[in-house]
Amino acid sequence: MKSDVEELMPRLLPVETCDTGEDFNLNEPPRNPQEYLRQVQLEASLCPDVVVAKIDPKKLRKKQSVNVSLTGCQAAPQGFSPSLKWQRQQVSNFSEIRQSISKHRQHWSGHALDDNVLMPKQDAEEQWKKFCLGENVYLNSPPIDPGAEDRGLDYVKVGFPPFLSIVSRLNQATISAVLEYLINWFEEREFVPQLGRWLYALLACLEKPLLPEAHSLIRQLARRSSEVRANLESQEDERLSPLNLMICLVARYFDQNDLADKED
Repeated sequence: MKSDVEELMPRLLPVETCDTGEDFNLNEPPRNPQEYLRQVQLEASLCPDVVVAKIDPKKLRKKQSVNVSLTGCQAAPQGFSPSLKWQRQQVSNFSEIRQSISKHRQHWSGHALDDNVLMPKQDAEEQWKKFCLGENVYLNSPPIDPGAEDRGLDYVKVGFPPFLSIVSRLNQATISAVLEYLINWFEEREFVPQLGRWLYALLACLEKPLLPEAHSLIRQLARRSSEVRANLESQEDERLSPLNLMICLVARYFDQNDLADKED
């Protein structure tokens, strides 16, 4: 098989065929160009025709493929989509926040965290969900006292807010990972305020141009937001504004224009 392939490939350099019995030491540097090319021939002759890679399945991540869907968002019910003026204002505010975070990232990352703030490792998906959303939401057990979240007495229960001292410590790989964890959680559950705060903060820290993985994730976020919005029964629902905001930022700021809301 090898000889057949070699006959089909024309010689580009006038080099004599290497005698495999010739005494060559591959560990020593060649003394001249001719000897270098002969060593290359010898190394090539020692390579097998077929090589099978040894792959440890345990080291592979659960999701290896990146699926970028071109499916658009669900249309908003009549009167539920925001005006273009509102969308432009949100994009402007978001841009200013991103610039501020980028400018002061080093300053905020130097702030010491409280002793109770134990940030999970990057690949600890369930721990990140508990950290961001709180045990009450994660375990689907609302607190008995509805004012507990506002007082912020127990962040383990109600979730740690995305303080600048926290998000400024996250590198891009961790930002993308946590964004994926929360969006996947959102795919199967309803929108809650803790989720909205973290999604906004992570998007504000996400660097452009987007990697394919991040591109797919934010489109997934906009589509899921439009799906939840389409099922709202009242324009007074407190979830409407943050859902519109997620769709707006993905479409208008991150240039996914096919997902953008049009004015009613």
